[in-house]
Amino acid sequence: MLVAMTTPTAAAEIERATDCCPPAAVGLERSDAQSLALVFKALGDPTRLRLLSMIASAPDAEACICDMTDPVGLSQPTVSHHMSVLTSAGLVTREQRGRWAYFALAEGARTTLHAAVTTVTRQGLGS
Repeated sequence: MLVAMTTPTAAAEIERATDCCPPAAVGLERSDAQSLALVFKALGDPTRLRLLSMIASAPDAEACICDMTDPVGLSQPTVSHHMSVLTSAGLVTREQRGRWAYFALAEGARTTLHAAVTTVTRQGLGS
């Protein structure tokens, strides 16, 4: 039979570790964190931030994919991939018009972005 032995120093370290601070806060629920991660992942790429900004600042907050490739210096398929990520995150909508896809700022996108940041920081502040 093996008996675990702790030295007086190790025992003191264990005691100090358990008494040093209050238990960690619960934070976000797993499902909320997964939903928010989609938004933050979409915003975590500089190209996607630029594309979202281009759409938000365009007349009627919409733009054709054909007008978004040159400003970011990427091919149409690559821009389409980035737009797909933004669409999946619920930040833009896609409408096919003939040969071209048009993207618009999703209704409530600004609210979604504000809520995402507020939710994470509110959790951190314990509110």
